[in-house]
Amino acid sequence: MVVCDDHALYRRGLIMELEDADDLEVVGEASNGAEAVDSCARVAPDVVLMDVRMPEMDGIEATRRIVEAMPPVRVLMLTVSDEGDDLVEAIKAGASGYLLKEVSISAIAAAVRSVAAGHSFISPLMAAKLLAEFRSLAARPGGLFAGNGTAGLTEREILVLDAMAKGGGNREIASHLQLSERTVHNHVRNVLQKLQLHSRTEAVLYAVREGLIDP
Repeated sequence: MVVCDDHALYRRGLIMELEDADDLEVVGEASNGAEAVDSCARVAPDVVLMDVRMPEMDGIEATRRIVEAMPPVRVLMLTVSDEGDDLVEAIKAGASGYLLKEVSISAIAAAVRSVAAGHSFISPLMAAKLLAEFRSLAARPGGLFAGNGTAGLTEREILVLDAMAKGGGNREIASHLQLSERTVHNHVRNVLQKLQLHSRTEAVLYAVREGLIDP
């Protein structure tokens, strides 16, 4: 992995702790977003641990450039910022996860493994803020979805995905769409299979990343 953070002492300490794990290897480090982009171009890591707010180039712009140039690279934001806007912008830029620095080293290592395995990861506090942001967007004229990039979903599956993005569980979605819970369960399963995702949270992240949300 590549570790990118503008605070040298924190970055070096984090690297030392992570390298104690037998299955994790740090192959590069950077002090700002521009250095992170260059480092990824040189070493092609599986994962980048990326701070959000840095000089020269912030982590969100660096994430956008890395994901566009090297799609296999997975970016996990590691930051003190608990701002919902930073979370949404990071996901739109292509980040696969968002983690706050207040967590333990073991939690950071677990998140790195999860992201490297192809999953998305958001700390519980930020997941709650993400759902709150979706509810706010859903209340605006035009709703959540712009209608593009739906990957072959049916009209009913799009409605279910829309309801999932608003934070609804199967029972709430069934009531809202006047369907049985079993039918909703089947639609959720189909949405995840068609989008090749593993969870409802990843489906919501997909909706942001692929421009299905119309802010």
